[in-house]
Amino acid sequence: MTLILDIIKGMLIGIANVIPGVSGGTMALSMGVYDKIIGSVSNLFKDFRQSVLNLLPIFVGCGLGIIGFTYAIEYLLSRHTFVTCMTFVGLILGGVPVLYRSLQKKKQEAENRIPFSGWLAFLILFAIAVGMPLLNSSSETMSTITATPGTMVILFFIGIIAAATMVVPGVSGSLVLMILGYYYGIINSLKSFFDALKAFDISAVLELCMILVPFGIGVLLGIFLIAKLITFLFESFGVQTYCAIFGLILASPFAIFYNTGLFSQLSSLTPVTVILGLVLAVAGGVFTYFMGEH
Repeated sequence: MTLILDIIKGMLIGIANVIPGVSGGTMALSMGVYDKIIGSVSNLFKDFRQSVLNLLPIFVGCGLGIIGFTYAIEYLLSRHTFVTCMTFVGLILGGVPVLYRSLQKKKQEAENRIPFSGWLAFLILFAIAVGMPLLNSSSETMSTITATPGTMVILFFIGIIAAATMVVPGVSGSLVLMILGYYYGIINSLKSFFDALKAFDISAVLELCMILVPFGIGVLLGIFLIAKLITFLFESFGVQTYCAIFGLILASPFAIFYNTGLFSQLSSLTPVTVILGLVLAVAGGVFTYFMGEH
Protein backbone atom coordinates (compact mmCIF):
# COMPACT_ATOMS: atom_id res chain seq x y z
CA MET A 1 0.00 0.00 0.00
CA THR A 2 2.84 2.37 0.86
CA LEU A 3 4.42 1.67 -2.53
CA ILE A 4 1.22 2.62 -4.39
CA LEU A 5 0.72 5.75 -2.28
CA ASP A 6 4.31 6.86 -2.91
CA ILE A 7 3.83 6.42 -6.67
CA ILE A 8 0.63 8.51 -6.55
CA LYS A 9 2.38 11.18 -4.49
CA GLY A 10 5.26 11.14 -6.96
CA MET A 11 2.84 11.63 -9.85
CA LEU A 12 1.40 14.75 -8.23
CA ILE A 13 4.89 16.08 -7.56
CA GLY A 14 5.78 15.49 -11.22
CA ILE A 15 2.62 17.23 -12.40
CA ALA A 16 3.34 20.17 -10.09
CA ASN A 17 6.83 20.54 -11.57
CA VAL A 18 5.36 20.93 -15.07
CA ILE A 19 3.02 23.81 -14.18
CA PRO A 20 4.67 27.26 -14.02
CA GLY A 21 3.99 28.80 -10.61
CA VAL A 22 3.32 25.47 -8.86
CA SER A 23 6.11 24.13 -6.66
CA GLY A 24 7.08 20.46 -6.72
CA GLY A 25 8.79 20.95 -3.36
CA THR A 26 5.59 22.35 -1.87
CA MET A 27 3.64 19.41 -3.23
CA ALA A 28 6.17 16.99 -1.71
CA LEU A 29 5.77 18.75 1.64
CA SER A 30 1.99 18.69 1.38
CA MET A 31 2.07 14.98 0.56
CA GLY A 32 4.26 14.24 3.57
CA VAL A 33 7.19 12.80 1.60
CA TYR A 34 9.50 15.82 1.58
CA ASP A 35 11.61 14.67 4.53
CA LYS A 36 11.84 11.17 3.02
CA ILE A 37 13.11 12.57 -0.29
CA ILE A 38 15.60 15.00 1.24
CA GLY A 39 16.87 12.46 3.78
CA SER A 40 17.25 9.72 1.17
CA VAL A 41 19.07 11.97 -1.29
CA SER A 42 21.37 13.31 1.44
CA ASN A 43 22.21 9.77 2.62
CA LEU A 44 22.43 8.26 -0.85
CA PHE A 45 26.06 7.20 -0.48
CA LYS A 46 25.80 6.32 3.22
CA ASP A 47 22.81 3.98 2.87
CA PHE A 48 22.49 3.43 -0.86
CA ARG A 49 20.08 0.49 -0.84
CA GLN A 50 17.50 1.99 1.52
CA SER A 51 17.75 5.40 -0.12
CA VAL A 52 17.04 3.90 -3.54
CA LEU A 53 14.10 1.89 -2.16
CA ASN A 54 12.66 5.09 -0.67
CA LEU A 55 13.18 7.20 -3.78
CA LEU A 56 12.36 4.75 -6.58
CA PRO A 57 8.52 4.70 -6.29
CA ILE A 58 8.40 8.48 -5.84
CA PHE A 59 10.67 9.08 -8.83
CA VAL A 60 8.73 6.57 -10.96
CA GLY A 61 5.50 8.37 -10.10
CA CYS A 62 7.18 11.72 -10.76
CA GLY A 63 8.27 10.55 -14.20
CA LEU A 64 4.77 9.30 -15.01
CA GLY A 65 3.28 12.61 -13.88
CA ILE A 66 5.68 14.63 -16.02
CA ILE A 67 5.13 12.44 -19.08
CA GLY A 68 1.35 12.46 -18.77
CA PHE A 69 0.95 16.13 -17.93
CA THR A 70 3.44 17.40 -20.52
CA TYR A 71 0.72 16.76 -23.09
CA ALA A 72 -2.20 17.98 -20.97
CA ILE A 73 -0.75 21.17 -19.48
CA GLU A 74 -1.32 23.49 -22.43
CA TYR A 75 -4.92 22.34 -22.93
CA LEU A 76 -5.91 22.56 -19.25
CA LEU A 77 -4.32 25.95 -18.64
CA SER A 78 -5.75 27.45 -21.85
CA ARG A 79 -9.26 25.94 -21.66
CA HIS A 80 -9.82 25.38 -17.92
CA THR A 81 -7.45 27.83 -16.24
CA PHE A 82 -9.48 28.62 -13.12
CA VAL A 83 -10.48 25.04 -12.35
CA THR A 84 -6.91 23.77 -12.88
CA CYS A 85 -5.37 26.51 -10.74
CA MET A 86 -7.89 26.12 -7.92
CA THR A 87 -7.28 22.37 -7.84
CA PHE A 88 -3.57 22.92 -7.33
CA VAL A 89 -4.12 25.66 -4.77
CA GLY A 90 -6.23 23.19 -2.80
CA LEU A 91 -3.62 20.46 -3.18
CA ILE A 92 -0.92 22.80 -1.87
CA LEU A 93 -2.84 24.38 1.03
CA GLY A 94 -4.12 20.99 2.15
CA GLY A 95 -0.64 20.24 3.44
CA VAL A 96 -0.51 23.29 5.74
CA PRO A 97 -1.83 21.43 8.86
CA VAL A 98 0.90 18.79 8.54
CA LEU A 99 3.52 21.50 8.07
CA TYR A 100 2.17 23.45 11.05
CA ARG A 101 2.55 20.42 13.31
CA SER A 102 6.16 20.07 12.18
CA LEU A 103 6.75 23.73 13.02
CA GLN A 104 5.24 23.21 16.46
CA LYS A 105 7.69 20.37 17.14
CA LYS A 106 10.61 22.57 16.17
CA LYS A 107 9.26 25.38 18.37
CA GLN A 108 9.30 23.08 21.39
CA GLU A 109 12.98 22.47 20.74
CA ALA A 110 13.63 26.23 20.59
CA GLU A 111 12.07 27.65 23.80
CA ASN A 112 8.56 27.17 22.34
CA ARG A 113 8.51 30.46 20.47
CA ILE A 114 9.16 31.87 17.02
CA PRO A 115 12.16 34.22 17.14
CA PHE A 116 12.38 37.47 15.22
CA SER A 117 14.59 35.75 12.65
CA GLY A 118 11.73 33.33 11.96
CA TRP A 119 9.26 36.11 11.22
CA LEU A 120 11.89 37.85 9.10
CA ALA A 121 12.50 34.65 7.12
CA PHE A 122 8.72 34.34 6.57
CA LEU A 123 8.42 37.90 5.23
CA ILE A 124 11.50 37.71 3.01
CA LEU A 125 10.54 34.42 1.38
CA PHE A 126 6.91 35.52 1.01
CA ALA A 127 8.13 38.62 -0.83
CA ILE A 128 10.45 36.54 -3.04
CA ALA A 129 7.65 34.11 -3.97
CA VAL A 130 5.34 37.01 -4.87
CA GLY A 131 8.07 38.86 -6.74
CA MET A 132 9.40 35.99 -8.84
CA PRO A 133 6.35 35.75 -11.14
CA LEU A 134 6.62 39.49 -11.75
CA LEU A 135 10.04 38.88 -13.30
CA ASN A 136 8.50 36.63 -15.91
CA SER A 137 8.36 38.19 -19.34
CA SER A 138 5.70 37.29 -21.86
CA SER A 139 8.30 37.68 -24.61
CA GLU A 140 9.54 34.10 -24.28
CA THR A 141 10.08 32.84 -27.82
CA MET A 142 12.45 29.86 -27.46
CA SER A 143 10.06 27.07 -28.38
CA THR A 144 12.79 24.83 -29.81
CA ILE A 145 16.35 24.07 -28.71
CA THR A 146 19.12 23.04 -31.08
CA ALA A 147 21.79 20.67 -29.74
CA THR A 148 25.20 22.36 -29.95
CA PRO A 149 28.21 21.99 -27.61
CA GLY A 150 27.51 25.44 -26.14
CA THR A 151 23.82 24.72 -25.69
CA MET A 152 24.57 21.42 -23.96
CA VAL A 153 26.80 23.16 -21.41
CA ILE A 154 24.15 25.82 -20.80
CA LEU A 155 21.45 23.16 -20.38
CA PHE A 156 23.59 21.37 -17.78
CA PHE A 157 23.75 24.52 -15.63
CA ILE A 158 20.09 25.32 -16.33
CA GLY A 159 19.27 21.83 -15.03
CA ILE A 160 21.18 22.49 -11.79
CA ILE A 161 19.34 25.77 -11.23
CA ALA A 162 15.94 24.28 -12.10
CA ALA A 163 16.45 21.26 -9.82
CA ALA A 164 17.56 23.43 -6.90
CA THR A 165 14.40 25.51 -7.23
CA MET A 166 12.21 22.42 -7.73
CA VAL A 167 13.34 21.02 -4.39
CA VAL A 168 12.80 24.26 -2.44
CA PRO A 169 9.15 24.37 -1.26
CA GLY A 170 7.18 27.30 -2.64
CA VAL A 171 9.55 27.97 -5.53
CA SER A 172 8.43 26.79 -8.96
CA GLY A 173 11.21 25.20 -10.99
CA SER A 174 9.14 25.52 -14.17
CA LEU A 175 8.60 29.22 -13.46
CA VAL A 176 12.36 29.67 -13.07
CA LEU A 177 12.83 27.90 -16.41
CA MET A 178 10.31 30.29 -17.94
CA ILE A 179 12.11 33.32 -16.52
CA LEU A 180 15.42 32.00 -17.88
CA GLY A 181 13.80 31.46 -21.28
CA TYR A 182 14.02 27.67 -21.51
CA TYR A 183 10.61 26.43 -20.33
CA TYR A 184 8.89 25.97 -23.69
CA GLY A 185 12.06 24.62 -25.28
CA ILE A 186 12.38 21.90 -22.63
CA ILE A 187 8.65 21.05 -22.73
CA ASN A 188 8.65 20.78 -26.52
CA SER A 189 11.85 18.70 -26.43
CA LEU A 190 10.17 16.30 -23.99
CA LYS A 191 7.09 16.03 -26.21
CA SER A 192 9.22 15.42 -29.30
CA PHE A 193 11.27 12.80 -27.41
CA PHE A 194 8.16 10.85 -26.37
CA ASP A 195 6.71 11.12 -29.88
CA ALA A 196 10.00 9.86 -31.37
CA LEU A 197 10.01 6.92 -28.94
CA LYS A 198 6.47 5.95 -29.95
CA ALA A 199 7.41 6.18 -33.63
CA PHE A 200 10.72 4.27 -33.07
CA ASP A 201 12.55 7.18 -34.72
CA ILE A 202 16.03 6.36 -33.38
CA SER A 203 17.82 9.29 -35.04
CA ALA A 204 15.37 11.78 -33.52
CA VAL A 205 15.65 10.09 -30.11
CA LEU A 206 19.45 10.36 -30.19
CA GLU A 207 19.31 13.99 -31.30
CA LEU A 208 16.89 14.90 -28.51
CA CYS A 209 19.05 13.02 -25.99
CA MET A 210 21.78 15.56 -26.78
CA ILE A 211 19.41 18.17 -25.31
CA LEU A 212 17.71 16.24 -22.52
CA VAL A 213 20.66 14.25 -21.11
CA PRO A 214 22.81 17.28 -20.13
CA PHE A 215 19.71 18.90 -18.63
CA GLY A 216 18.85 15.68 -16.77
CA ILE A 217 22.37 15.30 -15.37
CA GLY A 218 22.21 18.89 -14.14
CA VAL A 219 18.84 18.19 -12.50
CA LEU A 220 20.20 15.18 -10.61
CA LEU A 221 23.27 17.09 -9.43
CA GLY A 222 21.14 20.07 -8.40
CA ILE A 223 18.80 17.87 -6.35
CA PHE A 224 21.75 16.28 -4.53
CA LEU A 225 23.43 19.63 -3.75
CA ILE A 226 20.27 21.38 -2.52
CA ALA A 227 19.23 18.35 -0.46
CA LYS A 228 22.47 18.65 1.51
CA LEU A 229 21.78 22.35 2.11
CA ILE A 230 18.14 21.77 3.12
CA THR A 231 19.19 19.04 5.57
CA PHE A 232 21.67 21.43 7.18
CA LEU A 233 19.05 24.19 7.46
CA PHE A 234 16.44 21.91 9.05
CA GLU A 235 18.97 20.63 11.58
CA SER A 236 20.56 23.98 12.45
CA PHE A 237 17.76 26.51 11.87
CA GLY A 238 14.59 24.41 12.05
CA VAL A 239 12.09 27.08 13.14
CA GLN A 240 13.43 29.69 10.71
CA THR A 241 13.40 27.18 7.85
CA TYR A 242 9.78 26.20 8.48
CA CYS A 243 8.79 29.87 8.75
CA ALA A 244 10.47 30.55 5.42
CA ILE A 245 8.63 27.59 3.88
CA PHE A 246 5.33 28.93 5.23
CA GLY A 247 6.07 32.24 3.51
CA LEU A 248 6.70 30.47 0.22
CA ILE A 249 3.60 28.28 0.49
CA LEU A 250 1.19 31.07 1.42
CA ALA A 251 2.43 33.11 -1.55
CA SER A 252 1.93 30.18 -3.95
CA PRO A 253 -1.71 31.00 -4.87
CA PHE A 254 -0.66 34.47 -6.08
CA ALA A 255 2.22 32.99 -8.09
CA ILE A 256 -0.09 30.42 -9.69
CA PHE A 257 -2.84 32.92 -10.50
CA TYR A 258 -0.45 35.55 -11.86
CA ASN A 259 1.71 33.28 -13.97
CA THR A 260 -1.24 31.53 -15.64
CA GLY A 261 -2.91 34.85 -16.44
CA LEU A 262 -5.90 33.98 -14.27
CA PHE A 263 -6.27 37.45 -12.73
CA SER A 264 -7.35 38.85 -16.10
CA GLN A 265 -9.98 36.10 -16.48
CA LEU A 266 -11.67 36.39 -13.07
CA SER A 267 -14.32 38.88 -14.21
CA SER A 268 -15.46 36.58 -17.04
CA LEU A 269 -15.88 33.41 -14.98
CA THR A 270 -19.29 31.76 -14.94
CA PRO A 271 -20.94 30.72 -11.64
CA VAL A 272 -20.62 27.07 -12.65
CA THR A 273 -16.89 27.46 -13.22
CA VAL A 274 -16.42 29.22 -9.87
CA ILE A 275 -18.38 26.56 -7.97
CA LEU A 276 -16.52 23.74 -9.73
CA GLY A 277 -13.18 25.40 -8.97
CA LEU A 278 -14.05 25.83 -5.29
CA VAL A 279 -15.29 22.24 -5.01
CA LEU A 280 -12.10 20.90 -6.59
CA ALA A 281 -9.98 23.13 -4.36
CA VAL A 282 -11.66 21.70 -1.26
CA ALA A 283 -11.39 18.18 -2.67
CA GLY A 284 -7.72 18.77 -3.43
CA GLY A 285 -7.11 20.03 0.10
CA VAL A 286 -8.83 17.02 1.67
CA PHE A 287 -6.93 14.66 -0.63
CA THR A 288 -3.55 16.24 0.25
CA TYR A 289 -4.34 16.17 3.96
CA PHE A 290 -5.23 12.47 3.71
CA MET A 291 -2.09 11.68 1.72
CA GLY A 292 0.07 13.64 4.15
CA GLU A 293 -1.27 11.55 7.04
CA HIS A 294 -0.34 8.26 5.36
